[in-house]
This record gives sequence, structure tokens and C-alpha cells, in this order.
Amino acid sequence: MPNSVTRAAIDLENLRRRAQHPQAGAVLIFCGDIRNHSAGRSVTILEYEAHERMALRQIDRIVEEAQQRWLLHYVEVIHRFGKMAVLDCSIATAVSSSHRADAYESSRYIIDTIKRSVPIWKKEHFEDGFSAWSAGCEASSVIEASSDPPPVVTQETPIPT
Repeated sequence: MPNSVTRAAIDLENLRRRAQHPQAGAVLIFCGDIRNHSAGRSVTILEYEAHERMALRQIDRIVEEAQQRWLLHYVEVIHRFGKMAVLDCSIATAVSSSHRADAYESSRYIIDTIKRSVPIWKKEHFEDGFSAWSAGCEASSVIEASSDPPPVVTQETPIPT
């Protein structure tokens, strides 16, 4: 199955089944879950947005690079967009290989490269009613490091009740 973006919950068990391979001694599933805190504040909801087609193209390139660097039997990335609650899975990767070293190294490369280079914006909604787009927002490929972030990134706005 190809990489995908979705606004629905990620089915981790089906992802694991797709990653299984008769030659694989290692099937590694990574799930990026929404945590309940950020910078000392309580988080209630996280919101991810992106130009989905562009993000998917970049994810595909990262997976292709991993397949060139490591001997992998299967690789799949699913990134979820929209609003998610604490404990929801926002990104899942599946990697299978004959040996665990390749699975661990490639999985780490894939998730770290996606976080660093795919233009995905993350908005944190806090328990106190405020929300803010995270500075950087995994969009370092879009906003130059030397430029000031747009005002929306630094300005907190109350969540309507």
C-alpha cells in the first residue's frame, strides 16, 4: 500500500499486517501519539494542517531515499491531519527488514526527516483556552531560519467555547 495522508484514525493493526513479509525478521511500527503537555502547559487538542498533496509527495521521496539506503521489504507512512485528542496517533510508520538494525535505523531516518523537512503545521490547543501554532511546525523547508515567523505563529488566540 502506498504512503497516505488521512483525516481518519490510523488503523495500526492493519498497518502491521501489511508490513509483514516472509523474509522479515523485524517489523517495526512507530506511532507518534498526541501528548498532554508542551513547554510546561497542558495540551487538550493538537491540530495538523498541510498542503496534503505536497506533503505526500515529500513523504514519498523520503521513503524512496530510505529504500535506497537500507534493505527493506516494506515501508509505509500514514500522516493524519485535522484535530486530534491526547493519545490519538498523528503519524505511523511501518518498516520491515530481514534484520532489526535496518528497521530501527530506517524508521528513525524516516520520522526525523519528515519532522524536519515536510511542511506540516501544528497548532496546540491548551487547557487554559488558548491555542498557538508551534514555531517551526515541521515547516523548516518553507520558512527560512533567519526570517521572523508569521504573526499567526507567535500570537495566542482563545478557543471559542
